[in-house]
Amino acid sequence: MKHSGVENLRAIQLRALGMLLPAAGILATMIFAVPLAAGPQYDGDRTLDAMRDEMARAKTRLVLKIPGTEQPVRPYYVEYRLLDVDVRGVVAEFGAIVSSTTNRNRFMNVQARVGNYKLDSSNFISDDAFRGFIGSTGSVGVDRDYDSLRQDLWIATDQAFKEAVEQYSRKQAYLHGLARPSNIDDFSQEPPLKLIEPRREPDWTSRNWEAEARESSAALRVFPTMYGSRVTYYMIYLTQYLMTSEGAEIRTSRSLAAIEAGMETQSDDGMPLHNFFANYALRPADLPAAATVKQALERSGQKLMELRAAQPAQDYTGPVLIEAPAAGSLLGQVLGPSVNGARPPVAMVPMYEQILNTMGGRSDWAGRVGARVLPPSASVADDPTAKEFQGKPLLGGYDVDDEGVRAQRVSVVEDGLLKNLLMSRRPGPDFDHSNGHGRAGFLGDPRPAISNLVFAAKDAVPAAELRKRFVDKCREEKLPYCIVVRAMDNPALGLLHQEDISEVIASLASGAATGDRLPLLVYRVYPQDGREELIRGSRLIGLNVRTLRNLAGVGNDPTVFTFAQSQAAGLAGTALAAFGSAQGGLPTSVVSPSLLFDEVEVRGARGEPQRLPILPAPPLAAM
Repeated sequence: MKHSGVENLRAIQLRALGMLLPAAGILATMIFAVPLAAGPQYDGDRTLDAMRDEMARAKTRLVLKIPGTEQPVRPYYVEYRLLDVDVRGVVAEFGAIVSSTTNRNRFMNVQARVGNYKLDSSNFISDDAFRGFIGSTGSVGVDRDYDSLRQDLWIATDQAFKEAVEQYSRKQAYLHGLARPSNIDDFSQEPPLKLIEPRREPDWTSRNWEAEARESSAALRVFPTMYGSRVTYYMIYLTQYLMTSEGAEIRTSRSLAAIEAGMETQSDDGMPLHNFFANYALRPADLPAAATVKQALERSGQKLMELRAAQPAQDYTGPVLIEAPAAGSLLGQVLGPSVNGARPPVAMVPMYEQILNTMGGRSDWAGRVGARVLPPSASVADDPTAKEFQGKPLLGGYDVDDEGVRAQRVSVVEDGLLKNLLMSRRPGPDFDHSNGHGRAGFLGDPRPAISNLVFAAKDAVPAAELRKRFVDKCREEKLPYCIVVRAMDNPALGLLHQEDISEVIASLASGAATGDRLPLLVYRVYPQDGREELIRGSRLIGLNVRTLRNLAGVGNDPTVFTFAQSQAAGLAGTALAAFGSAQGGLPTSVVSPSLLFDEVEVRGARGEPQRLPILPAPPLAAM
C-alpha cells in the first residue's frame, strides 16, 4: 500500500537524534522514569496502554532548556494518532488477474504544539517547506507490541517537539513583521472524549475475490476497440487510535469496500476517451455480486463505444440541465471548499495563496454568515450521523472525527441564507469551535470536509416538469439544441496511467476556482422533437458557487452520489478533491436533485489528436 508520509523507523530515529538544534544552542532533555502502570486491557490490544504511558511522560517530563532564556519550553498539547490498516486488493484486466495482495500495516503520527491555543507552532508555511500541521510520521510494528510502540512514540515525540519549537520561533519572527497579523486562534479547546469501540477484524474468506474480479473484468473482452481496462476490488479495515494530552482516548474501527473500473479508447479522429464505473459499500460483503458488476461494466463499455462514435462538442452558451446523480458530483466540487469555515494557514510564500485561490481551495462563504448564498427555497445540511437516505446507504458517516470531536449535523444553509460552516479544531473568521468535521485520510492534516451532504429545495418540481421547463427555455431562445449532463467525470478512475491523470488535473487546476468542470456524458437535446445526441470532449465553464444563487429550477428527484474525496497533497480541500479513489480517499455521499441553469458556457473539444495504433488490437476470445 502506498503512503507518502510513511518513513522508515530507523530514518526517523536518526533524524530525530540528529536534531539537537546546535545553531541555537538548544539542549533537549527528557527525564526518564519507571513506566506507569498499564491501563485497562482492551481485548488484548495494548496500543492505548503504550500511548497512555508514553503520553504521561511527555506531559510531565518533556522540556527544552534554551541557553539565554529563563523559562524552559514545554509543549502545551501533544497528540498521538495511530492507524491500523488491513487491505485486500485484487486487480484484473480483461479477465486476467494482474495482482492480488493482502497487506497489514500500522502508521503513527505524533504532533506537538508549542505556545498556547491562541498562538502556537501550527498553521504556518515557512519559506522552506509546509510544516504547519503534522509532527513525526512513520510506520510501527504490526503486532501491537507494547514495548516496541513505546520506543517508537518516544523518539517521534522528541522529534515532533523539537520541530515545533523551531517552527514556533520562525512563526513568531514572521508575525512580528506583519502590520496586521490575524487575531484568530490557532487551535480550539474541546472537551476530551473517551470512546473505545470494538475492533473490526478483517475477513477475506466470505467470497472468492479473485474469481469475482476475473469474471467481472472479462465482460470488457467483447469490445475490440477498447484499448485498455482495469477493474480493482479494494477492501480495507481501519482501526484508528487517538490520544491527546488533554485527556482524549479514542479507538474507532470501520471498513470500506469498493469496486472501481477504468476503460480507455480513442475516436477515429484521435481523441482519447475513457469511462469509469464505481461502487462503494461499508463492508466487503455488501459489494454487488460478480454477475451484477459484469452487467454494469458491459453498460459502461457500451457507453464508451457510443462516445467513440459520437460527434465532438462545439462551443455553446445557453440553458444546461444537470441531471441527478451528475448534480451530486458537481455539488461535491463546488460546495466542498465553500463550506469550509477554517482559516487557511499563515504563509510566508505568496505563491501558496495564489495556488489556493487558483485551485478553488479557498472558501467563498467564509465571512458571509447571514448572507444569501443560494436561492431562497434552498437548504444545505451535512450530517455525518446519518446512515441512509430514502433507503439508500450514506457512506460518509462517522461517530467521532479525526480530531476526537463528536460528529454533529450542521445546517449550513436555510432558506438560501448561510447559517453555519463546517469546522475542525482550526478556528475561522466566523466560528471558533469544532462541530465534528475535522477529517483526514491516512493520518493527514484534519480539515473541515463534507461527509453526508444533502441539498434540497422547497420549490422542487417533478423531473419531467423540470425537463419541460428546460426544453421551453431552449425554444424561447431559439437555440437549435440545448445541453443535458448525465454524468460528471472522474479522471482518477477513468484513466489508467498516472501521467494522463496528472495532465488532466493540471489542465483543470487553473480554472477550478472560477468554475471549470469536466463532464463525461453530455447530450444535445433538440427542442423540436426531444431527440438526444451524445457528444464528446466538452467542458463546463463558470459553474462556481455564485452560479448556484440563481438556479432556474430544482427537481424533486434527490439521488445519492457517493465518491472518495482525494487527500493527495495539493488536491485535498480544493475543488479537485472530487477526483479521488477508495485508495486513500475519504468516503463521501452527496444527495442532490437535478439542477437547471439558465445559462452556462460549454466549451467544445480542444487539444491535439493523438495517433491511432498502427495495428488493430489482437482478438480476445469471450470467456
